[in-house]
Amino acid sequence: MKTQDASLHDRLRRVRHVALDLDGTIYKGNQPFSSSSHFLDLLDRLGIGFTFLTNNCSRSTADYVTHLGAMGIVTEEGRIYTSADATVDYLRRKHPTLQRLYLLGTPSLKRHFADAGFVVCSEDAADEPDAVVVGFDTTMTYDRLCRTAYWIAQGKPYFATHPDRVCPTNLSTLLVDCGAICEALHEATGRKPDCVPGKPNAQMLHGILSRHEVAAEELAMVGDRLYTDMEMARRSGALGVLVLTGETSAEEVDRAEPAPDLVVTGLDRFGDLLKEHRNGRQSGVQPHGRQSTTPAGR
Repeated sequence: MKTQDASLHDRLRRVRHVALDLDGTIYKGNQPFSSSSHFLDLLDRLGIGFTFLTNNCSRSTADYVTHLGAMGIVTEEGRIYTSADATVDYLRRKHPTLQRLYLLGTPSLKRHFADAGFVVCSEDAADEPDAVVVGFDTTMTYDRLCRTAYWIAQGKPYFATHPDRVCPTNLSTLLVDCGAICEALHEATGRKPDCVPGKPNAQMLHGILSRHEVAAEELAMVGDRLYTDMEMARRSGALGVLVLTGETSAEEVDRAEPAPDLVVTGLDRFGDLLKEHRNGRQSGVQPHGRQSTTPAGR
C-alpha cells in the first residue's frame, strides 16, 4: 500500500468527531439530502460525535433546532455551533475585559450574546460600548448601520462574526451577508475588523475541539466549499472532507490548490469509508480522489 493510502487510513480510523456544514452538506435550501439522516445514525452507531457548523448567525441555535426538525432531523442546541458561538468563545478567551458590545445583528444574535453574559448596548449615543460586533443582520436599518460606523470610527475594537459576502439561498434574491456589510463599513471608516472568528478562521473549530475534548487530528471537517470549509480544515489540522453535493464542482476540485484531504460524492460515501476503516478494512480510496462524479442525495 502507498504511504499516502496508509496515512489516510490512519486519519479515518482516528476520527472521533465530525463537524458538519449545513447548506450544501446536510441540506440544500429547505430540502435535506436523502443520505443525511442515515449518516447521522451511522455516526451514533460508530460512537463518533458530531456538531452542525454554520457561519450564518442570523438564527439562534434554538432556531436551527427548529429548522432542522422541520426537515426531519432531530437534534439539540449543544450540537449546533455558529460563527456567533465562535465569536463569543474568541472574545472570552482573548478579550475578557470587553463586556459592553454594540451589536449590528438580528434580535436572535443579540439574545445570543446577552445569554452569553455580554451587555448589548442600545442605539443611544450615550450608551458607549467597549467594542463593536457585526454579524449577518437581516433586520439592519440605515440608522443602525451609521451608528455602527460611528463607534468603529471612534476606534472601538471591532469584530465580525464571519466573512461571507452573500448567504446561499434558493430564492430569487441576493442575500447580502456579513462580509459585504463589513466592506461598506470599511469604505465609510477606513477600518477592517480586528478579527473574524468564523470560517475559514481556525478559531471556528477551536471551540468545538475544546467543548468535546478532541484533538484536531481526531476531527473531520465536512463541507461543500473549498475556500471556507476545506481552508479551515487545512488551517486547523483537521481532516478536510469535501462533499460534491453543494457549491463545488468536480472540475473545481481538479483545479484546487491545495487539494482537500478527501473528496466524496456525498455523506453516504463518507459514512461507508468511516465504517470500513473503523473495521480495519481499507477500500483503496485515494487521497484527493472521488468515488464517482454524481453527487449523492440530489
